[in-house]
Amino acid sequence: MVGLNGERSDWFSPSRGLRQGDPLSPYLFLICAEDFSTLLHEANQKGIMRGAFIGRERLSINHLFFVDDCILFGDALEERAHIVRNLILEYEQVSG
Repeated sequence: MVGLNGERSDWFSPSRGLRQGDPLSPYLFLICAEDFSTLLHEANQKGIMRGAFIGRERLSINHLFFVDDCILFGDALEERAHIVRNLILEYEQVSG
């Protein structure tokens, strides 16, 4: 299920991924997440992808990784969704 603009999508089952409990899973995630994190950070620095502002210092954060999950923060606009999609496609092309 995915939430967007306060609405939830229909339930779906992921069709790809690693087996649960695979001892290599955390390491594969870290290897992949580091490069994807760099791409997202650079997009934030260049103003291509805006994140959410947090704290008194108004730090901008556009993604969080935890265990084997990724959460992206940004404006809920169609134009911004296309930007995120293009970043993901760019990462896909580079990483294989």
